[in-house]
Amino acid sequence: MEGVIAANLAAVRERIAAASRIADRAPESVTLVAVSKTHPAASVRQALIAGHRVFGENRVQEAQGKYPALREEFPRLVVHLIGPLQTNKVRDAVALFDVIESVDRPRLAQALAREMEHSGRRLPCLIEVNTGEEPQKAGIMPAEADGFIRECRERLELPIIGLMCVPPLDEEPAPHFALLREIARRNGLDILSMGMSADFEKAIRLGATHVRVGTAIFGARGTAG
Repeated sequence: MEGVIAANLAAVRERIAAASRIADRAPESVTLVAVSKTHPAASVRQALIAGHRVFGENRVQEAQGKYPALREEFPRLVVHLIGPLQTNKVRDAVALFDVIESVDRPRLAQALAREMEHSGRRLPCLIEVNTGEEPQKAGIMPAEADGFIRECRERLELPIIGLMCVPPLDEEPAPHFALLREIARRNGLDILSMGMSADFEKAIRLGATHVRVGTAIFGARGTAG
């Protein structure tokens, strides 16, 4: 498994570099977030041994079972929360993660602001936009995004650095990536987390600064992205 994960990482990095060159961008302008959800700590450790340091997890409890021990061995690792966050898990999330990508509703934003003030730990945050306006999916609606961004930054003083989206599975992702880019542009946000294993090259061409890749690195298991 060690060799497979290292080889997969190298292949994904080369695909990122190629897509960046096509878009006339520097490959280092794109951060690879290796999505380790549903994969064991042993697989994450192999990626760490191969030199990778940025990972994404969907659930607080799963991350709690993997990363505290790995941090002791690899103190420079960075963990993004990329899945929905329940308000009763906010304290644990702020203590454990380095970036929260899934700020998706006012109540969660308020809870995060309170916990960051209480703990003194201010994590960079991304607002999740439901670009497909799917009723079953998390994320702020595009029409409400500008107001929500303003609320989070100005009233709650959250450290909002960018936006994230997960386009509908059955739709061409490019229009969703372009929509997210436009919302970010008009709000002066530089970070765009968009693109997964099946479409990250297209996301890079449309401005992604972070791509979330799981299956192409760790293989298909559970619901890894």
